[in-house]
Amino acid sequence: MSGGAVGGRTAQQVPTAVDGQGTGSRLDGTVSTHLVRLLVQAARQAGAAEQQLTRIPGTDEVVLRGELNRIPMSSLVRLWELIAHSRPVGAGASVAAAASVGTLNTWDYLVTTGATLADSLRAAQPYHRLVTAAAEGFDLSGEGDLTIGYRTSAGDPAVVAAVNEYVLAYYLRRAREATGRQVVPTRVSFGHAAPADHTALIAVFGTAAIEFDAEADSITFGADDANAALPRSDPMLADLLRSHADLVLASARTVADPLDTFRMALAAALDAGDPALARVAKSLAMSQRTLQRHLAEHGTSWRDELDQVRYERAKSLLEQGHNTSTIAHRLAFTDDRALRKAFHRWTGASPTA
Repeated sequence: MSGGAVGGRTAQQVPTAVDGQGTGSRLDGTVSTHLVRLLVQAARQAGAAEQQLTRIPGTDEVVLRGELNRIPMSSLVRLWELIAHSRPVGAGASVAAAASVGTLNTWDYLVTTGATLADSLRAAQPYHRLVTAAAEGFDLSGEGDLTIGYRTSAGDPAVVAAVNEYVLAYYLRRAREATGRQVVPTRVSFGHAAPADHTALIAVFGTAAIEFDAEADSITFGADDANAALPRSDPMLADLLRSHADLVLASARTVADPLDTFRMALAAALDAGDPALARVAKSLAMSQRTLQRHLAEHGTSWRDELDQVRYERAKSLLEQGHNTSTIAHRLAFTDDRALRKAFHRWTGASPTA
């Protein structure tokens, strides 16, 4: 579900963007770095230890810096577990409270810049994979009133409750930001059982019309709010956002395991001109010995990985017409003689050949 949880679909849901490009298969089971970053911060605030976070794939800064990186859904669920078990009620709503416009990047603006709230959400719906897993989305229904519904696939009841709170509170917050007024939903429903005390939820949603043990998890906005003209409406910006969303989805890459993360860190260190083992290990918040052990477990080594990335980049730079001195400097060789030696080892020929 695009506010950041896991959601269901109906037969009438709008087809996802760029389906014809085979993007779905690459993005199945992955979520955006923006959403993971939000939950990492929430987990820290909930008291999660750094050791707990470092054990979750895709939560380190090297990975989270890249908009095109996609994190396994399992990592998101693990973060929700840390957050949900920190407090029985209000955990999800507190995450939404920390998610100001822009936190989820392009998605946030897609759902707030249409002609109306209803128009914004309908136009954004095909792009829900900007935030969450490819097979998950949200449902929209209603001609006058607008209902946003979803179904989480999480199994842990505490996680389900937290996710429900977050998603509904997220869309209420965006509705208020988009319309510029204190929107109050006409109905809020949760599929899970009522907590012993839900006064905190009444405060969050601004209404006591909250149903528990419902058939669906949803939030409904009255027709006046759903169809009111949005002060931030910008058709040209909306078109640009959708074009950008298409590019992001088409270019996204999955961070499947720790080796992917290491390679990103190594590439970043090479860009900075210092691909030393110590620098890369520090960026991954681990010791050099631990990093070397992890690489050995994956059948590789720091030296082999550095050699490979240098070779690929050297080929690319040569094709672009750069001379050997420039390439040697960019790839952190001591001089172009060292580069020539390496190139002969890689190919059996000189760079010019």
